[in-house]
Amino acid sequence: MPTAAARRRRLRGAGAALGLAAVTALVVPPLPVLAAPSPSVPAPSSSPSGSPPSSGGDGRGELLYGRACASCHGYQGEGTQRGPTLAGVGPASVDFQLSTGRMPLNREKDPNVHQQPAFSADDIRALVDHVAAFPPGGGPAIPQVQPGDPRAGRELYLTYCSACHSATGVGATLNNGRFAPSLFRATPVQVGEAIRVGPGLMPAFGPAALSDGDVDAIAGYVGVLQGDYGDLDRGGFWLWRLGPFPEGVVAWLVGMGVLLLGARLLGSRVR
Repeated sequence: MPTAAARRRRLRGAGAALGLAAVTALVVPPLPVLAAPSPSVPAPSSSPSGSPPSSGGDGRGELLYGRACASCHGYQGEGTQRGPTLAGVGPASVDFQLSTGRMPLNREKDPNVHQQPAFSADDIRALVDHVAAFPPGGGPAIPQVQPGDPRAGRELYLTYCSACHSATGVGATLNNGRFAPSLFRATPVQVGEAIRVGPGLMPAFGPAALSDGDVDAIAGYVGVLQGDYGDLDRGGFWLWRLGPFPEGVVAWLVGMGVLLLGARLLGSRVR
């Protein structure tokens, strides 16, 4: 049996061990329990719900739209009291308005006429892509106009276009102070876009009314009107292509002047 002195030594060792453990628990914090890694979850988008995606991935179209268009058409193209909705208008309509300089307007009362565009070609493409992303989408695409037969285009132009734009493409005044613009500055693509979209008072002509080949032919004939008029004006002086009515008035005045002059000469001989 252990002696009393041995038992006392054992008790002192156990007490020292318990004291060291207590001090360690107070000084050194317990190690965290390591869990198995979980699959990563993508962070939610910071863009507002329902907003269209940025064009081109760099947000250029969204930035330009916010600066130049949103104040009138709304930030998602919903329209405001200052401008109509852009939902579903399609790329052709946006490209036509921007490439012809009709939009954006500096003031709401400014005339919507063909002028120098406010944006570069790259910026126009970015804006077209951005607006095309507005729900519900759709609308006419930008036509791929090819060289067409101007002789067939002449017949189509006289049937569908000359009543407003005149037979010579110089434009004409319509009712209520409206007017059909001149076509002398329109590119073939802009001619095709106007046919498909129908800007302003102009009706829109879908593929069922005018096929893509018809659009090509009309654009080709408009190019003839914009170019050398020698083959179109074989009758003489073309009077700046003002149209048949001004030409008829001038012919009537010249004819009456010749008749009056002839009558006066005959009267002087009788005396």
